[in-house]
Amino acid sequence: MLLTLRLRNFRCYSTLNWEIPAEGALLYGSNAQGKTSLLEAICFALTLHSPRTTRMERLATHGANDFGISLDTDEGTRRLQWQQKKLNMLVNGAGRRDYTDYLADARPVVWLGNTDIALVTGSAEDRRAYLDFLGSQWHPAYRPALLEYRKALKSRNLLLRNPRHTEATLRSYAAILARNGEILCRMRARLLELLRPHICRLHSDISGGQEIITITYRPSTTTPLEVAFQDSLEADLRAGFTTIGPHRDDFTLDISGRSAAEFASEGQQRTLATALVLAQSGLLQVQTGHAPTLLIDDIFGELDPTRRRALLTSLPADSQIFITTTHTDWLQDTPAPLPLLRINNSTISN
Repeated sequence: MLLTLRLRNFRCYSTLNWEIPAEGALLYGSNAQGKTSLLEAICFALTLHSPRTTRMERLATHGANDFGISLDTDEGTRRLQWQQKKLNMLVNGAGRRDYTDYLADARPVVWLGNTDIALVTGSAEDRRAYLDFLGSQWHPAYRPALLEYRKALKSRNLLLRNPRHTEATLRSYAAILARNGEILCRMRARLLELLRPHICRLHSDISGGQEIITITYRPSTTTPLEVAFQDSLEADLRAGFTTIGPHRDDFTLDISGRSAAEFASEGQQRTLATALVLAQSGLLQVQTGHAPTLLIDDIFGELDPTRRRALLTSLPADSQIFITTTHTDWLQDTPAPLPLLRINNSTISN
């Protein structure tokens, strides 16, 4: 359980000391008041990941060159201090040497946002990010393989555009890509297998229908990666980048045998996207033994009353849940499931 959140120079919060309700909270207020930033701070403290940016400096208050987050839980305190372009990580007062060490005993997190429909209608990059965010919490080997793969990919792409490259150096990076890429491919395929029953059940619960959901992993190549990188070298040199590999993988979603992206209605697409994201909660609880913290950012206004009530009913009872909304009109037909708190100008009040 999350107990207290303290912020310094984080987004719009110059300072904050928030005693968190045991159930979580329904946070309401106008746009640009700090609702999403609260959820982002919790997410970053637990996962070292922001759903809004990949650049650390953007988390700092405008004009500040550092920020701090302190999150007390029933298992101890996690502290992050970013200054001089370096992130210092502490758990219960002890420094953690790297991201993997910091995340080894972190609580799982699920983030639902109003842009999640992109998991159905958006690019392969959106769906890979979904798998990477989940995979990094699901298995301790996932994040190291992902980081090593990304590092080698960046170096190889630079070499491919450098006329002074050597084939030996390209082969060495290809070997790193192949080794870590095979791990990623296996884990992503396994993740989708484990997610499938959760997604199908949640989709049925939220939609009230019996549509058949099909999820298919689409790797960029079925050839073993060590061989594939050798075979694609000439094409990669012409393109100036690595044309195959897990960084180009995808998965497809069908509803009753038809592409959800092409043929489903917006309501069906949004329901499927919600089921995709919420399915992470069931999987993470089974795999880690901990109920994930749920961070739900401004999605209830996009759902009709029937789907809204069905979604609330589907939320895990033992998770601490945080919901943001810009208006509370929808509460007229849906009872408030959590303590209602107002956020105005980065201030929290009852």
